Amino acid sequence: MQSKDKLRKEAIQNKKIIVKGAREHNLQNIDLTIPRDEFIVITGLSGSGKSSLAFDTIYAEGQRRYVESLSAYARQFLGQMEKPEVDYIEGLSPAISIDQKTTRVNPRSTVGTVTEIYDYLRLLYARIGIAHCYNCGKEISQQTPGQISQIIIDENEHQKILVLAPVVKDRKGMHLKVFEKLKEKGFVRVRVDGEILSLDEDIKLNKNNKHVIEVVVDRLKVANNENFRKRLVESVETALDIGDGLVTIASNDADTPDQIYSEALACPDCGISFTEISPRMFSFNNPQAACPLCNGIGSTMEADPDLVVPDKTLSIHEGAIKPWSNSTKTDTYYNRLLAGVANHYGFNLDVPYHTLSQKHKDILLYGSGDENITFTFETSGKIRNKTKPFEGVIPYMKRLFIETKSRYRRKATRTYMSLNDCPMCHGDRLKPEMLAVTVGDINIADLTKLSLSDCQEFFNNLELTERQEFIGHEILKEINERLSFLNDVGLNYLTLARSSGTLSGGEAQRIRLATQIGSRLVGVLYVLDEPSIGLHQKDNMKLIETLKHLRDIGNTLIVVEHDEETILEADHVVDIGPGAGEHGGLLIAQGTPEEVKNNENSLTGQYLSGKKSIPIPKKRHEGNGKKITVIGASENNLKNINVDFPLGEFICVTGVSGSGKSTLVNEILYHGIDEILTHKHKHKVGKHKSIKGVENIDKIIVIDQSPIGRTPRSNPATYIGLFTHIRELFAQTPESKQRGYKPGRFSFNVKGGRCEACSGDGIVQIEMHFLADVYVPCEVCDGKRYNHETLDVRYKGKNINDVLEMTCDEALEFFEHLPKIKRKLQTLVDVGLGYIKLGQPATTLSGGEAQRVKLAKELSRQNTSNTLYILDEPTTGLHFEDINKLLKVLCKLRNQGNTLIVIEHNLDVIKTADYIIDLGPDGGKYGGELIASGTPEEIIKTDTYTAQYLRSTLEKE
Repeated sequence: MQSKDKLRKEAIQNKKIIVKGAREHNLQNIDLTIPRDEFIVITGLSGSGKSSLAFDTIYAEGQRRYVESLSAYARQFLGQMEKPEVDYIEGLSPAISIDQKTTRVNPRSTVGTVTEIYDYLRLLYARIGIAHCYNCGKEISQQTPGQISQIIIDENEHQKILVLAPVVKDRKGMHLKVFEKLKEKGFVRVRVDGEILSLDEDIKLNKNNKHVIEVVVDRLKVANNENFRKRLVESVETALDIGDGLVTIASNDADTPDQIYSEALACPDCGISFTEISPRMFSFNNPQAACPLCNGIGSTMEADPDLVVPDKTLSIHEGAIKPWSNSTKTDTYYNRLLAGVANHYGFNLDVPYHTLSQKHKDILLYGSGDENITFTFETSGKIRNKTKPFEGVIPYMKRLFIETKSRYRRKATRTYMSLNDCPMCHGDRLKPEMLAVTVGDINIADLTKLSLSDCQEFFNNLELTERQEFIGHEILKEINERLSFLNDVGLNYLTLARSSGTLSGGEAQRIRLATQIGSRLVGVLYVLDEPSIGLHQKDNMKLIETLKHLRDIGNTLIVVEHDEETILEADHVVDIGPGAGEHGGLLIAQGTPEEVKNNENSLTGQYLSGKKSIPIPKKRHEGNGKKITVIGASENNLKNINVDFPLGEFICVTGVSGSGKSTLVNEILYHGIDEILTHKHKHKVGKHKSIKGVENIDKIIVIDQSPIGRTPRSNPATYIGLFTHIRELFAQTPESKQRGYKPGRFSFNVKGGRCEACSGDGIVQIEMHFLADVYVPCEVCDGKRYNHETLDVRYKGKNINDVLEMTCDEALEFFEHLPKIKRKLQTLVDVGLGYIKLGQPATTLSGGEAQRVKLAKELSRQNTSNTLYILDEPTTGLHFEDINKLLKVLCKLRNQGNTLIVIEHNLDVIKTADYIIDLGPDGGKYGGELIASGTPEEIIKTDTYTAQYLRSTLEKE
């Protein structure tokens, strides 16, 4: 083996990253040399070890080395990574990982704040924004006496003017003391309600009327010379001093309106003033600038009538009002209240809620207003009456949520509440003063609501004064660059106001990618995880160009990717395989895309060269002739569209990013049908007129990429119901019967059979303070989760821990003679998960793996038909070969009489579908229309973006 020094020298001289003996997870002691400052794609089957190499080995070591170079104090604030299982790596740069984890769920985090564009916008509005009065809309500015004087000279040339100081504005009274004080100060005249009067006169005002009193500071004829200017400045200063920062200029010409000037940033007409205009005053995280009602979040928690009364077919006595239905006894406090309301207004509490009049529903929900109602209560056998207005369920829930100090009660109340736009700021987050500052006639909140493409267009066409251009030049340059990067990675449909928590993993990753480009770092190792996810083929090349730009400025890119176009555009391709799990972890091929294409051992190469391909169905499945129709879909950017979903078919919903696919399928179709079938309002349903044909299906199920469990105790075996059968099998062994062990003995979640030292976790966490926390196997059970007595029980020579450590492929062979267990295992293998272990913690499964476990669970159900399944981008993380397997599984589900609706960009899936629904034509406000629908053969006759790419795919084959 070469010495480390020699390898280090080679890595530096030849600009290479050299990896020796990588053994992380399933990597089988592989050696690898890859070029630096190039665009490298690592590909291979799902579970082959790509992420183990890219993220858990190369990135982890690069990050670890950088963090270790920092002080112990700094390290405690940075999560330090464990040293990966590798002999050594040379040629590493500081590493940055850009993965698919969705961004923080903090409601204050937006696309604008994450990309730092909002910080530049705050600076821009503070420096060149024009303030207006939010009450009358008049433009206001802060001026010195000198500036005010110059404006007066410019606008009143050769005119006779009065310099007035306002002292009373629209106040009732005789104001005798005001006149006395002015006379004492030496003033001679005042203007009262528009009339010039001498202070020597006996001025008598009607005390019941409102009056306007201004003192005449000076009478002048405007001239443009230095002596006049000095006198005018002195007069203006005096007027500003007396008039609390305001001065009024009145012309002798009766047709010329008065001119009011302010030395403060305030509206001279309404008196509304600004404390300051600075960047921090445009931050919704600053209490002084944020809307006082929602504290800058833009939304408030309000009791939702549909959550308070989820099942409107129930009567009040049957528990229609859910938060007050915890007791069926008629003598509860809430029932006494409801009985009093019903008795007062004369309606029946035993009829279905939906049959009540709207007036009675409103009284129950929102209260009786000022109208008193007599309620009868019984306490300790004594009956007493109380007369008072009825508060209403909705106001009661809101008050309880605000006032309660009990976390339990607040959490319980929250289940009946939903987020709504703040009634004060209407979702704009800021105080009205800040929303009245404009750049190009638009305020900062409205600007952030524009799509990123429209936002960039706004700045490209922005007309500024010479002064504004000089001040804002550098700020605008930064904003435009960042907007350009975001649009280049296919995010043109997003808005800066979009909450980070609502972004998909792919969108969040591309935002982080654009932010990194904006940082202009050089000499960095970037590791990315499938950046093409969620991206239409139309935008794919833009993304690839962006990646190449990062490379061209002097960085190394390692991208885990399955997209054919991205692989072919890479400088260097690394193929890991040949299989998944224990059958993977080897370096199968590497080199240019052309070299990998020609490598016969590479499965990826075979698909790239066309030797292998996913077949196009010989005949499209026709379905059962029935359909579900969404009428008038208008949520988000959907433009009041009607869409048919033929049942019994494999339907693919396509369209560019932001065209409205998820809104239509998830927010309207799924939430709407679920509410109709369950009679429960569990989710907010997107705007639409109606959904027809729901009676043609029995149930609707979403198979998404959310985790199958939040703790390491959840695993594939428990999720699909396999572990129950295995525990029952172990309980039937002679050893178990002799000892009296029941199936519960073999659960690691309950006391009895589990190891109590680690509570069945198998691992123990050790806190290391300045270093990363270390997880070590439990010393008592040696990581096996169970106590010795439980592990003594064996089936065919294997104990319960041995079974949990088996891969699905191994377990299928081990349990081949047990039909119940075999059927469930077969489904896991069929969806391409033969490599995962039965007891693999749910937290270690990728989103794609979790989705396929859910698919396996559905496949293992007996007698499933007439079910509508929804899948959102199921090809995430899947190799060509994995997609081939997945499509067979989906077609099997369809052939059982079910309907599949799949949101997808992958052309192999689209070409296999029976029916395509194409939305567009573009994203954001330019999308939301149904632009084509029909079989793939019908779609390619249209001129949509999807049709263009699908046409070339079908013609190629």
